[in-house]
Amino acid sequence: MASLMENLLSILDRENSEYEHLIELSTAKRQIIIDGNIPGLEEITGQEQDITSNIKNLENKRREVINDMAIVLSKDAKDLTLTNMIAFLNKQPKEQEKLREIQERLKGTIEQMVEINQQNEALLQQALEMVEFDLTLFKSLRQAPTTANYDKNAYNTGDILGSSGFDAQQ
Repeated sequence: MASLMENLLSILDRENSEYEHLIELSTAKRQIIIDGNIPGLEEITGQEQDITSNIKNLENKRREVINDMAIVLSKDAKDLTLTNMIAFLNKQPKEQEKLREIQERLKGTIEQMVEINQQNEALLQQALEMVEFDLTLFKSLRQAPTTANYDKNAYNTGDILGSSGFDAQQ
């Protein structure tokens, strides 16, 4: 059981490190979004995908260790959450404290990550709204005035001006 606990603590610590690395990338991504640096955004997104893949692998290892612990403890693996495991370890205060500490670190790291991701999401939404505004503006610059541009059925034709924007002849 001690080796399983050490494996679990090691995996949780590595997961926390990966999440902290994601936080660094997400913080850097904020400035890239503000600058509108599309190639930089593509690069950082690729790095995030690599880290996410590492986290997924660590998560699978963590599940395996928890399943092994469930067998040893004669418990259901679904019941072995970190909070429950901390409660089960009341006779092993050293391991209990280590597990509580890593749980608090993970919780703090993930909360920080959620906050940064929400900020980045808001920035991306604003960037998309600005692009939509720009497209609407460019489109409206090329449309003819809506007065006296009707077809034979009295519908507005929405004519588009020529490329110069003027129809002057010399």
